[in-house]
Amino acid sequence: MSPRKKTYKPNFTEKDFLPTTRAEMDELGWDQCDVILVSGDAYIDSPFIGVAMVGRMLERMGYKVGMIGQPDINSDVDIKRLGEPRLYWGVSGGSVDSMVSNYTATKKFRNSDDYTPGGKNTKRPDRALSVYCNLIRRYFKNTVPLVLGGIEASLRRTSHYDYWANKLKKPILFDSKADILIYGMGEIALEQVTKALEEGRDFRDIRGVCYIAKEPNYEYIQLPSHAECVENKERYIDLFDDFYDNNDPISANGLCQPVDTRFLIQNPPCDYLDEDEMDANSNLPFTRELHPYYAKDGKVKCLETIKFSIMTHHGCWGECNFCAIGVHQGRTIRTRSEKNILKEAKDFNSYNDYKGIISDVGGPTANMYGYECGKKLKKGTCDDIRCVDAERLCKVMHVDHSRNINLLRKVREVEGVRKAFVASGVRYDLITADKRHGYSYLKEMVKHHISGQMKVAPEHTEQHVLELMGKPGKQTLVDFKKLYDRLNKEMDKKQFLTYYLIAAHPGCTEKDMHSLKDFTTNELKMNPEQAQVFTPTPSTYSAVMYYTEMDPKTRKKIFVEKDTKRKEKQKAIVQEKNCFKSGFAS
Repeated sequence: MSPRKKTYKPNFTEKDFLPTTRAEMDELGWDQCDVILVSGDAYIDSPFIGVAMVGRMLERMGYKVGMIGQPDINSDVDIKRLGEPRLYWGVSGGSVDSMVSNYTATKKFRNSDDYTPGGKNTKRPDRALSVYCNLIRRYFKNTVPLVLGGIEASLRRTSHYDYWANKLKKPILFDSKADILIYGMGEIALEQVTKALEEGRDFRDIRGVCYIAKEPNYEYIQLPSHAECVENKERYIDLFDDFYDNNDPISANGLCQPVDTRFLIQNPPCDYLDEDEMDANSNLPFTRELHPYYAKDGKVKCLETIKFSIMTHHGCWGECNFCAIGVHQGRTIRTRSEKNILKEAKDFNSYNDYKGIISDVGGPTANMYGYECGKKLKKGTCDDIRCVDAERLCKVMHVDHSRNINLLRKVREVEGVRKAFVASGVRYDLITADKRHGYSYLKEMVKHHISGQMKVAPEHTEQHVLELMGKPGKQTLVDFKKLYDRLNKEMDKKQFLTYYLIAAHPGCTEKDMHSLKDFTTNELKMNPEQAQVFTPTPSTYSAVMYYTEMDPKTRKKIFVEKDTKRKEKQKAIVQEKNCFKSGFAS
């Protein structure tokens, strides 16, 4: 590695950010913003923050963009400070669904918020999208369109089970009274919607958007009505099957759902970005800082991990049933080029607080970088078979870690890099499945890219629970652990495995948790610390199971623990402390 030469970037001022105050607009000579973005997060100007990415993309297109993070919902002070936008309001609940952000799996209020200055959870309202839309309409009568985006909007775009209300809720457009919803990552839809509104054209033919119509679209798949889903849980499963199977830009159809006397129309998804477009977005002029307007209230914890991290790709085809990444980001991997990733790593040297440590080089699943199914790239995702499930990896999916290995080696050689960690989730079943490069990849990880421990997520060990989760069988974990322990021993390293486990998932009983505990004691030789109670997140199959108490595949009844105390007992079972003799790779 070449000697480290460091240049210093001056402290950022308001000029380096998109404006969030009237004074900043005046300094820029703006009378009015074209678009104002409202978010449940403070304004953190990072490529990892969706609303910041939207703002920078619109800026590149030549639009004047203002940012309002975490507005006071009890007054007009914040929502009116930039005036009214010329084209539209963009509204996001933030980087996390507001209800997931505000409450634990047992519905206890969270006191901390990683996206709020000072860390205290006092700024993000429940059901932020609807609250912010109502706030805008309260102070701006007959205003320009309200456009929803982000994960809260994306996961609530059709009828969905809301765990915190314990009922099926209508599509978010109906509750929020917004005009347009851009779902998924939606980068291309964002540009097309903005241009349509600028030119006064109809936006309703744009892929990747949802809207409310007075008449049905009979060319689209006709979903069960909201009333049918409320009345009959099997009809809700029917709806979710069609919803889930129509998320791929190549193979998806549009969806039409009756809601009261009107219709939710979901156009097919917009295209994914190609490699050049991914690179271009990564080159946008992010400061990677909290805007000074918000910094006066304290630091945001999320910057500790995302400031000097590198996102290598979007998408995940793991399809864990409790995870919403596949629905929101998509089930096809879109990668950045090695050249662009290495440039980002080198650019870190221009920050005066960069110490040569890259917190993460990864994505939703770190070791999915650099390969995809050729059939999927031509025809879209399959409806009848998954890339990977509890039984096996699809034979058409050829796992290949070679490009990832090459990338990590090159990142280590970038000037100024002392250590580059891979903190994103890693699928250990893909490592064991890759007979050509899996061993070499894990060797690279163990030797260079782990900070004392490697995080894996088996979630459970009992086969019937794993099948409902969509996770691989426990033998795969046993095989992986042996390989990991062997490599640590060969390299004389004392690095551990940390296991993420889930209690009270649909289908899981206390007996199953005792079996899981026996496995962690006898096979893994450890006491689990990273165990959590299952949260039914909107637009996941696991949430469907929780609500209907049925296996969506067979429609047969399954056990679902819904009592809070018994959920916590399941977690306590697996976290009970046992004594072990000292050992390094447990």
